[in-house]
Amino acid sequence: MELYWADYLSVGNGVIDSDHRNLIAVIDRVEQAITARDRDALAKAFWLLDSCMYIHFRNEEQIAEAVNFPFAKNGTEHQQLMHEMRHMLKKLESMYSFWPDDLVQTYSIFLNGWIADHIIKTDMQMKPALLAYPYDFKPG
Repeated sequence: MELYWADYLSVGNGVIDSDHRNLIAVIDRVEQAITARDRDALAKAFWLLDSCMYIHFRNEEQIAEAVNFPFAKNGTEHQQLMHEMRHMLKKLESMYSFWPDDLVQTYSIFLNGWIADHIIKTDMQMKPALLAYPYDFKPG
């Protein structure tokens, strides 16, 4: 179940939108590796996702602070999500090459559901504050 970037996903900030595009692309790579049951590709894609998530969350938190958007709760959610993603990878790595179809389906749904919820339900709340700044706004 691949998610595609579309204009309705824009939160009104180029940095955050670019991060979201990257996250969607990397989640697609993770999903492809899980579906193919390719451990090497999965490990690479997961660590890339981990890195992209870290960068995105840092960018998002800095921008939210700069535009005076209350984001404290989201920082905790970001840490929990990073922990969950690492747990998923360790679980798949521990199973070697046998990944049951239901587990593959569960992780695919989780990843696509997470990114959609993250953009639409969480980050979209910042859009009114972000629209008061230029699209290319990035704090200091």
